[in-house]
Amino acid sequence: MTVFTKEIQGHWENIQPLLAIRNEREYDLAVRRLNQLLDQVGTNPRHPLYELLDTLGTLISAYETDHLPIPKATGMDALRYLIEEHGLTQADLPEIGSQGVVSEVLNGKRELNVRQIRALAERFHVSPAAFI
Repeated sequence: MTVFTKEIQGHWENIQPLLAIRNEREYDLAVRRLNQLLDQVGTNPRHPLYELLDTLGTLISAYETDHLPIPKATGMDALRYLIEEHGLTQADLPEIGSQGVVSEVLNGKRELNVRQIRALAERFHVSPAAFI
């Protein structure tokens, strides 16, 4: 065993729990720790815990990629989300048309056309691809 290995082994018992994300409980704990670090460290790269914040963020991201895939969303899912997020009603979407037309679009009876997609993308400041 090298001197370096002995030195690390003495600290590993304390560090290992911070760097292990093997299940949902450890993931939740890691996210809480990351939020606490963000509150304390912010974006200051000179803070002594900045590298820990960066490493923990990378580990959380890897766990999320492997265990928490983002479900595919349709254009209508995106539109429904934006309507809810902005507190809108069907009548608040003249970009699509009348309330009846909006209802038909949201219920899958009618598809958005290119003009409507462009107008919605401009209104919500998103890519037109979000509605396709």
